[in-house]
Amino acid sequence: MTTPRTFAARIRELMTPSGPHDTPGASIVRPMVFGASDGLVSNLALVMGVGAAAGNDAKAVLIAGIAGLLAGAFSMAVGEYISVRSQREVLDYQVKLQEAQLRDDPESEAEILRVIYRTRGLSEAEAGLIVARVMADHGLALETFIREEIGLSEATMGSPMAAALSSFTAFSLGAIVPVVPYVLATGTLAFWASLAVSTAALFGVGAAVSFLTHRSPLFVGARQAGLGLAAAGVTYGIGALLGVAVG
Repeated sequence: MTTPRTFAARIRELMTPSGPHDTPGASIVRPMVFGASDGLVSNLALVMGVGAAAGNDAKAVLIAGIAGLLAGAFSMAVGEYISVRSQREVLDYQVKLQEAQLRDDPESEAEILRVIYRTRGLSEAEAGLIVARVMADHGLALETFIREEIGLSEATMGSPMAAALSSFTAFSLGAIVPVVPYVLATGTLAFWASLAVSTAALFGVGAAVSFLTHRSPLFVGARQAGLGLAAAGVTYGIGALLGVAVG
């Protein structure tokens, strides 16, 4: 079992750039950050809209918030699983196809690779030397063609189940934030508390996004909070109008 210290060391390793163009831990951080952002924005908007329509009835908001959390989390999980699974199925098919092409017509395949390298600025001799070395190793040739000609890479795809679980978890963590105040309070207090903690969480998610984009945490956090509040404001207005109309 992974100890807390080992886990922390692994996270630090993932977060440490290997070079100036490296985006550390992107395959882990990106889906988690954006999943949490989706959960926050969508459920905050839902909670604000239902709260406005139902007069901040804590029970109605809780039911809507939990339903939104579960529906969104499962939708995100299924979507991520299908997306990554489909990518891997495409990769499996392309690997089999490329294996057959390398076996049946290796010279044509080698010429394709030479053309790719020449278009990147290599001379005929340089491209020929590299391709000769690549074609001498079947495993390397297969990997190179899948990456260079088809543009796929197993290393960047990850596991369908891991993608689904991480999306489910991240969305749930984000979506639960606007709901918690309605568990602890009622009425106007719950409304403003939900808005306050959600705004703070949106800012935090934005600041986390800045780690990937290398922009100012203050700017990205404020932008994330502003966009989330704008979405919540729209649904609150619609909910208020619906509440008046239905009432």
